[in-house]
Amino acid sequence: MSARPGGPETAARSHPARRPGRVLTVIASCLALLAAAVVVGVRALGQEPTVTLLANWTGEDATRFREAVIEPFEREHHIRVDYQGSNAESQVLGADVEAGTPPDVVVLTGPGELAEYARQKHLVALDGLVDQADFGSSWATPLADGHVYWFPLKADVKSIVWYPADVGEKQRQAAAHQPGQWCVGVGSGATSGWPGTDWIEDILLQRYGAGVYERWARGELSWRSDQVKGAWSTWRDLVGAGGAPDLVRRALKTPYQRASEPVAATPRGCTLEHQASFTRNQPVWEHADGRYESSAQLIFGAPAPRAWEVSGDLVALLHATPQAKRLIAHLASADAQRAWTAEESGFSVHGGIRPADGGTGSAWHRSLALALRDERTAHCFDASDAMPPAVRDAFAEATIEFLAHPAHLDALLRSLDTLSATRGLTWLPSVCDRTS
Repeated sequence: MSARPGGPETAARSHPARRPGRVLTVIASCLALLAAAVVVGVRALGQEPTVTLLANWTGEDATRFREAVIEPFEREHHIRVDYQGSNAESQVLGADVEAGTPPDVVVLTGPGELAEYARQKHLVALDGLVDQADFGSSWATPLADGHVYWFPLKADVKSIVWYPADVGEKQRQAAAHQPGQWCVGVGSGATSGWPGTDWIEDILLQRYGAGVYERWARGELSWRSDQVKGAWSTWRDLVGAGGAPDLVRRALKTPYQRASEPVAATPRGCTLEHQASFTRNQPVWEHADGRYESSAQLIFGAPAPRAWEVSGDLVALLHATPQAKRLIAHLASADAQRAWTAEESGFSVHGGIRPADGGTGSAWHRSLALALRDERTAHCFDASDAMPPAVRDAFAEATIEFLAHPAHLDALLRSLDTLSATRGLTWLPSVCDRTS
C-alpha cells in the first residue's frame, strides 16, 4: 500500500506530540498491510503452490468436503486448493475447456463425459498416481487405450426406495401401487430430468438383469426394444405419468431436493421416494428416521436385487502440475476417502477401507456400505451418466416430456435411437462389474 506523496511528512508536522506507542501501532499496521499485498502479489504471479478444483458440492456439502478432505491436505502439503463448487459443473467445465482455462482437477458424476474429454486429449492418464487395484476396473475403468483416467472419491447406491420408519411393510406394499404415494421431483436446474432417468434405468436393471442393462448403456440395444420400452411403461404406471394433473405438475415443478417435503406434511403428501443414498441427509428424512428397501423387493416383489445401480463422484486430472498430482494422490488415499465417508455424505469403495470404517455407525449407512461391496450381486454404473453427454442430456429431457405426455413415447424413443447411432460418439467398454 502506498501513501500519497508528502502524506506522512505533513501528518508529522501537524502532530509533533504524537506518542511513540501510536507510532509503533501505525507502523505495525502498515507492515501488516504490506505483507498482505506481498502475498496477493505472489499469488498473482503464481509463485505460491495452488491447485484449482471443480466439483459439484455446494453449501453444507462443500463445507463438509473442505473440512474433512481439503483442509488436511492444505496443512500437510502447504498447497492452497482453489475450490469451485457448482450445481452445473458440466456446463462450467465445458465453458472453461472451450476458453482454454480448465481447472487442474475435476470431480464429475459422468464417466461418459470424462471418456469424451479423454478422447479429446483433455485428461491426463493416472498411471503411477493411482493404484487401479484400490478400486477395481468397474470404478477406475480402463479405456480403449489401456489407460485409466478417473477414480471414485465417493459412491452412492441408487436401487433403493426411502420410507419413514413408522411405515410398515404392508403399508409400503400398498403405497408402491398408488402413484400419489411416490415423492417425485425431476427439477435440477440445467440437468433437470435425471431423477426420471434413474427410475427407468433401475426398472430395466431389476426386470432384465445386468446383461441387458449393459448392452443398452453401451449403445448396443435399441431404445425401442421391448425391454427398454417396457421400463418406460412401468414407470408411467408407477408414478401416474400423464394422469392426475396435480401429480404431474408436482413432479415437473418440484426440485429433486424438495421431492420428499410432503413426507413431513399432516397428513402425509407422499410416503415413498426412489432416490439415491445421498438423499438420506435431507432434513425430512433425518426427521422421519428414513429407512430404505431395495427397489427390486418393493416394486417387483423379488427376494433380492438382481443388481445394484450405483453412481460415483469421479476424480480426473487435466493439468499434471506437481501440486495437482499431490492432490490426486491425496484424494485417492484411504485416509482421505475414510474421512469423507465418516461424514456419511457417501461411501468409499477403496479396497483399503472396510465397509464398517468411518461414519457414525448408523444402521442404514453400514448396510448400504455392505451392499456396495456385495460380491454376490452385480453393480452397474448409472447408465445415463455412462452414456455420451448428448445422449445423456436427451434422455433426461425425454423423461420430462414423457411425464406430461406419455403418448409421445414412440417418437421420443425413435429420436433417442437416431441420436445414439450418431457417428463419433464415445461409449464406455463396460458399466457393470459383471453381467451374469
